[in-house]
Amino acid sequence: MQAEHLSVADQASWEGAIRHLYEDATTFSATGPRAHEDWRADVLAVMARAVPDPRGWAGLDDTANERSQEHPDFPFCRPAFRSDPSRPLTPADIAERLHEINRASAENLLLALTDGGCTLRNLERFTESFDELQNMARTILARYGDTFTCYTNVTVGARKDDTLDFGASHWGYIPMTFYWEDAGLVIVSDTEVGLFWTFAC
Repeated sequence: MQAEHLSVADQASWEGAIRHLYEDATTFSATGPRAHEDWRADVLAVMARAVPDPRGWAGLDDTANERSQEHPDFPFCRPAFRSDPSRPLTPADIAERLHEINRASAENLLLALTDGGCTLRNLERFTESFDELQNMARTILARYGDTFTCYTNVTVGARKDDTLDFGASHWGYIPMTFYWEDAGLVIVSDTEVGLFWTFAC
């Protein structure tokens, strides 16, 4: 577990940071309760929109209109079976496709997810300084307390010390959705599970 002091996020600042950072992205941002010993089961519940935000805070879901009875967790799927929506993700699939990263990498990843391509060059469209945008990312993380773990399907510059190198000349990911490109972050605390994903066709 990572333990580090974070400022407290209230509803207005947390929702405002999400809206501002991801307003131009195709995104899915949602939080659900931590109800299982295996947090991967909670991740699947959030993907399926089967649980409400425990605090009633608003996330973003640009793919909600594409859901169906056959595939309520669209766009999340087992990539090997994209043509068969009856094959949903399992906790084992989540375990295979996510790896742990540290908090500093999670902060940068939240900023890289502001558009397709998963790069910090996406920040060039913002008028705020990098420090101001980083504070927004820290506000998002602050909701999950002082102790949490972070996981991602992004493999760009991944190193053995749980860091991501966003200075790498290319990026990669392990697909988890119907989209050709998808990159995301999962934040796991003792009480909540947060998902932040960006998609590109």
